[in-house]
Formats: sequence, C-alpha cells, structure tokens
Amino acid sequence: MPKPVSPRRMAQLAALKKHVREQFDLAEDDTVLLSQLDCTEPGCPPVETVVAVLPASGGTRRWTLHHPIDEITPELLTQTLAGPPVTSEGERT
Repeated sequence: MPKPVSPRRMAQLAALKKHVREQFDLAEDDTVLLSQLDCTEPGCPPVETVVAVLPASGGTRRWTLHHPIDEITPELLTQTLAGPPVTSEGERT
C-alpha cells in the first residue's frame, strides 16, 4: 500500500510540474509525471527521479535526475530539461 503524500510534498510536486509546463509551454491536456524510484541496478544511485512529459499528440520524453524529489530545485530541473530527453522509443534526441 502506498504511503500517504504529505501536503508539503504535494505542494513541491505541483510547483515542479508547473515549472515543467512553463518551460515547455505545454497544453492543458499534456501530462507531466514526476516519479521517485529506488534504483537497484549495480552502480546506480540509490534514488532517482524521473520526469516524463506525455503530450496528448504522442512522443513521450523523459529525463532522469539522480536526486530524490525533495532535493530537486527549479534550477536543477531547468538544467536537466535543457539536456536531451529519452524518447518513447528509448533513444536520446
């Protein structure tokens, strides 16, 4: 069963999603996802956050930050999103 999300975390997620929407000038029907994941692969940081943009028209893009969500600042997010995403086909553009 998932742990309840604190109001502080909800506010932080909303602010980061808003930042992504503004950076890419996304439409209201486009989706932004932020997921914090435990990484179990050898050599992988213990926690990573995946940012995914799913436009209604298709063509998912995603970025990985090797930080927990609590450590992600708007500046770090901007810097990461400026880099090439991984497309829905698994390739960097």
